[in-house]
Amino acid sequence: QVQLVESGGGLVQAGGSLRLSCAASAGASSIFAMGWFRQAPGKEREFVAAISWDGRTTYDQDSVKGRFTISRDNAKNTVYLQMNSLKPEDTAVYYCATARGMTTQAAGYVNWGQGTQVIVSS
Repeated sequence: QVQLVESGGGLVQAGGSLRLSCAASAGASSIFAMGWFRQAPGKEREFVAAISWDGRTTYDQDSVKGRFTISRDNAKNTVYLQMNSLKPEDTAVYYCATARGMTTQAAGYVNWGQGTQVIVSS
């Protein structure tokens, strides 16, 4: 079982930035694709971004393209989500997860973190 712990969430004004981190069990992150999802109150969990195990391939949801960047440091077993130009509609609990291969579908992810709250004020 891979353990994932997210951090970096908080309250930020619209237009601001946050960087989320997802720390994985030692040695685990390098063998999995990793993804970020988010869930706003009353809405379904949605895909945000994903990155391949070697960091060479990334997928982004259209609404975050040009604003969010996913990256990983396998030496630190950590995946990041740099979020710039934040909007109130980005408010949600953000989750990281592992998958055997690149996918935008939540069903393809096996291990999930507990989530970190992001609130963007207008």
